[in-house]
Amino acid sequence: MQSKQHIQGFPLHLPEADVTYYPNFINGKEATHIFESLLDETPWQQDDIKVFGKVYAQPRLTALYGTNQKTYSYSNIEMTPHVLTPTLTDLKQKVDQTCETNFTTMLLNYYRDGKDSNGWHADNEKELGTNPIIASLSFGQARFFHLKHRTDKTLKHKLLLEHGSLLVMKGETQHKWLHQIPKTAKEIQGRINITFRIIT
Repeated sequence: MQSKQHIQGFPLHLPEADVTYYPNFINGKEATHIFESLLDETPWQQDDIKVFGKVYAQPRLTALYGTNQKTYSYSNIEMTPHVLTPTLTDLKQKVDQTCETNFTTMLLNYYRDGKDSNGWHADNEKELGTNPIIASLSFGQARFFHLKHRTDKTLKHKLLLEHGSLLVMKGETQHKWLHQIPKTAKEIQGRINITFRIIT
């Protein structure tokens, strides 16, 4: 893996947010190997979610891993973590070092094609605390990541999350902004995303 000094981050200059993008966090060949390993070794599940009183299958597959046994809940889903694999242990060490923190929990999302998505939301569940730091690693198909301010409708941003990239959100970001991975009608390949959180 690359050493820390070679990883350059680019801040997104957004008001009431602290977001940095690292486009080549993991090089292409290694990122492809990691994508294939995660696809193969992860016990993917598809949960039902409840939105505005309607229940439907979540439009992506997920898995939760953690260094402790703390559950994670969102959209009426409660997930219990698996024990970290060697692949995830290595990734956590690298992300911890760059973010200068100690993440406890990793939520994996597998977007199988362009119909799989993640609607507007913030990672602001109560177990994450105030001003949580959220790191997001992307492998496979590049997908657009949209941000919009909660109250100022003129504030929007769109970013292409590339293969092997890292996105870090901290400070007020989760309280002031929403984000999504929208559907696309294009014929595209799968994407795996790992979001790192701290649940104590």
